[in-house]
Amino acid sequence: MMTRAQRFIACSLPIAFAAFAASAAEPTPISVPQPIPVKVVVVAMFEVGADTGDAPGELQYWVERDRLDRVYPLPAAYHAVRMNGDGEMAVLTGQGTAHAAASIMALGLDPRFDLSHAYWIVAGIAGGSPDRVSLGSAAWAKWIIDGDLGYEIDPREIPQDWTTGYLPLRKAKPYEQPAAPIDGQLYQLNGSLADWAFDLTHATPLADSAKLQQIRSRFDGASAARPPFVTLGDEVSSSTYWHGKLLDAWAAQWTTYFTNGRGQFATTAMEDTGTLQSLQSLAQAGRVDWRRILVLRTVSNYDRQPRDMNAAESLASQRIGSYSAYLPSLEAAYTVGHTVVNELLTHWSKYSAATIGADQSAAPKP
Repeated sequence: MMTRAQRFIACSLPIAFAAFAASAAEPTPISVPQPIPVKVVVVAMFEVGADTGDAPGELQYWVERDRLDRVYPLPAAYHAVRMNGDGEMAVLTGQGTAHAAASIMALGLDPRFDLSHAYWIVAGIAGGSPDRVSLGSAAWAKWIIDGDLGYEIDPREIPQDWTTGYLPLRKAKPYEQPAAPIDGQLYQLNGSLADWAFDLTHATPLADSAKLQQIRSRFDGASAARPPFVTLGDEVSSSTYWHGKLLDAWAAQWTTYFTNGRGQFATTAMEDTGTLQSLQSLAQAGRVDWRRILVLRTVSNYDRQPRDMNAAESLASQRIGSYSAYLPSLEAAYTVGHTVVNELLTHWSKYSAATIGADQSAAPKP
């Protein structure tokens, strides 16, 4: 016969074991790191070699001068992202709209980063129309128009009364009214924010040289001979690298057509509709703020030929690294863009809390 003590132990053991088993079954809390708050994202498109220490592309000056020494691999994108301790990030998208769209989406969905309050500054080089900008100049855009979405007929087969063989989708002739941009054709940025950036940077000195002056003298256009300057001007974005005075005229009219006369064509680049398409989708998902996007393009070359060349001869001379104002345009992209970055970071408490022109900017489509 068991003693009272033995009976107590016999009854207590199952209860203790059950309590131990229940405790062991409860998962141990896992400490989830908080996302890294990002204040500014600089978007560059291409780099010539390494991120530092060699011939520069669009990323290198930002990495070296802003000490973007923290490297975060981004396997789903074109390139790793880089940051410093001040909340400044730079992303390299790769060239063309497809690379840009994929890289920006990969960054925007990465749980390591909190991009909900970040300002985005596309800062890259571009072709420019000598009617609106000069070599080495910088243009802040309010409108980005896609130059790839459309119908095309070979120029040798177009009707005699057409000025171009390039037609808007769902239209039967060039510039047929009313303009009806499809999704992804036209992006309207926060115009008040662009105005603010222009006001902040319009007096920024941009480098000129005797070499640039000599090159500019060979071109026609209202702004062709001007020293480099900062302006407001809109962009046609296409992965097709087009060139020549006739296509320059097409881009100007394409811009006027799709913006209903509100935009003025100034620059041509290859990636920005891809970047903006992803940012638009991320904004709809609450990952980024659409009202906090700036596009800055600086002029490395004119988009058409000089007086002493035809379009084919001029195009043959267009190569990354050998553009007429390649290094000056890289310098301008950093100098002008960094003025805005520095203002945002220095007064972050002000710009984090409120967005310039937030009540006036166009929201992305739902």
